[in-house]
Amino acid sequence: MRATTRRTSRPTRTDAVCAAAVDEARAAAAEVADTETLGAYLGCDADDERVVTHYFACGNPGYIGWRWAVTVTRAPRSRTVTVDEVVLLPGPDAVLAPAWVPWTERIEAGDLGPGDLLPTAPDDPRLAPGYTGADETPEAEALRRISDELGLGRIRVLSLEGRDDAAERWYEGAPGPSNPIAQAAPAQCATCGFLVRLAGPLGKAFGVCANEFSPSDGEVVAFDHGCGAHSEAVSPAAAAALTPAEGPEHVLDTLTYDDTDLDLDRG
Repeated sequence: MRATTRRTSRPTRTDAVCAAAVDEARAAAAEVADTETLGAYLGCDADDERVVTHYFACGNPGYIGWRWAVTVTRAPRSRTVTVDEVVLLPGPDAVLAPAWVPWTERIEAGDLGPGDLLPTAPDDPRLAPGYTGADETPEAEALRRISDELGLGRIRVLSLEGRDDAAERWYEGAPGPSNPIAQAAPAQCATCGFLVRLAGPLGKAFGVCANEFSPSDGEVVAFDHGCGAHSEAVSPAAAAALTPAEGPEHVLDTLTYDDTDLDLDRG
């Protein structure tokens, strides 16, 4: 049986001639960099056979931790070094800009201003094809004219995923019960006369406030949201007019007592 040997990659051997070309590398870096910010020599790395990259510190305050990299090489059996490139690269401790994020992932609620356009992706999971869809056949066009008269002419409508996302966002946000103004409300929106219920499945948990004095006027609110402008809220004047018989009785604790330390100035 024939034995086979497994070849393993060896680390690149640093070429002595290229590694010694520090002065040539600094001269090349000085042609590109500002000589006042071209700092000390930081060492070199072997990139390939007869290819070495020399590093010099960058003193520019706008590039903290960056370094000038000068790559040099030489031909076989030649003692002359040639400069391949000079670039400014970040070092291990360099200050870098945050990773680039596409605008579709950066945009947030409230960023859209007057005149701005926010295109919706064709495969947006929040939307589903409407009654007629986007078919351009004559039959679809004729059906679309009829559906427009019936109010069914939208190309896309809210999908189940889009509806659930909206419901969760509303309920967990300002229109929900965790809002501080809802926590201090005398009653919930479900019992308020100014609540206009939404149509469809969302109407089982949400409505629109129609009270001009409410901070939620014209906005979607959850049934267990609330504010001080509840239709059945008791006014301070009405509360003050309550007779003792109508108001709550005082409760006296006759079973326990409190120890109180008093610092009396007996003068």
